[in-house]
Amino acid sequence: MKELTKRVLFGVPAAAVFLYMVWLGGVVFQVFTGLIMVITLLEMVRMFRKMQVPPVPSLSLLTALFLWSFPLLPGWLVVSVSAGLVLATLWALADRRRDFSDRWMVSLFCGLYAPLGFLFLNRVRMIDPSETGMWLTFALILMIWGYDVFAYFGGRSFGKRPLAPAISPGKTWEGFWSGFAGAALGLMIAFLAADPFPLDLWTALPAVILVSIFGPLGDLVASRMKRLAGAKDSSGLLPGHGGFLDRFDALILCSPVVFLYLDWVM
Repeated sequence: MKELTKRVLFGVPAAAVFLYMVWLGGVVFQVFTGLIMVITLLEMVRMFRKMQVPPVPSLSLLTALFLWSFPLLPGWLVVSVSAGLVLATLWALADRRRDFSDRWMVSLFCGLYAPLGFLFLNRVRMIDPSETGMWLTFALILMIWGYDVFAYFGGRSFGKRPLAPAISPGKTWEGFWSGFAGAALGLMIAFLAADPFPLDLWTALPAVILVSIFGPLGDLVASRMKRLAGAKDSSGLLPGHGGFLDRFDALILCSPVVFLYLDWVM
């Protein structure tokens, strides 16, 4: 079976499930995205182990749990743990035992990178638990998916100039620019489907630019990790798509910047 066929046969039902979870929102969406976050984190741990810099999974998971528990924790505990993490990081950077320093830094990175992305995805959904948050989240996801689809086919059809040959040889500038049209289409679908959309069109359009810049950056970060690990995909859990990091690499960087923009304009 061709790779594209496998991607479509798995991707369409998976996308429908994901959008349904967005529609449900609340605790269900938080648990759903939390499970995806944990799997993505563990994929990253596995890749760093292949780089001969094995993270400490328990430290990464505890960091992620602490991050996701912010709203439930007393202020003194948040400040104390945060200060402890900062001091421990400074100590690791100054420590001459390179093995300890490297393991601490990659453990912290694994505990923060994907968890922050999915945390801010939830923040977008919770801007307003009603339809406002739902449509903003739909728009974010559709922009990311639209960018991916147009960048893929634009790169295959017109791609000539490599975007980052040392990191991801298959990506081209033509695909990068094609993706902008896909992100714009994704926003328009959400905008026209909502009744009404929470933002006017001109206020929402800058999100297209943010997604079209930070989405490819997230893709390149994941590609760099896979190249250093000597792996084609982060795992083989998703037929035709590789792993969860492969599928959500763009969302991890897009969610924080889009949330900050929405929080500013709203």
